[in-house]
Amino acid sequence: MLSKKAKYALKALLHLTRQHDKGLVIISDIAEKERIPRKFLEAILVDLKTNGVLQSVRGKNGGYYLSKSPGEVSVGNVIRMIDGPLAPIPCVSHLYYRKCDECIDEATCEIRIVMKKVRDATAEILDNTFLSDLETISGLVEEERE
Repeated sequence: MLSKKAKYALKALLHLTRQHDKGLVIISDIAEKERIPRKFLEAILVDLKTNGVLQSVRGKNGGYYLSKSPGEVSVGNVIRMIDGPLAPIPCVSHLYYRKCDECIDEATCEIRIVMKKVRDATAEILDNTFLSDLETISGLVEEERE
């Protein structure tokens, strides 16, 4: 399940994607427009900055901006940065693999086989959906509302 922190990270990044070529964005603007508690947002933005997705400028006229193109930041990578592995169980994770203590034979474990399919399908969608795609989707939703 997607954590609230990861959901807020995606919402903040989508907000910054919409402002991508318009300059710095202040935290209070993101918090207000995306309805994210400011203190929680501050911690999220620090995590995203540490992971190289954002840059910031301090001071009176400071703010945040994307350090990469929206077409280079996948939803899957953002979720991994915030929540960790996409895999539902550790024995099918690429980055966080851990053998299950009770497993006798991974190659024939029915649970592992189906959870690997879940992981593969999830990763296929999330790793091939980028911030720029989300912006396009949100534009289509806005057109439908009008």
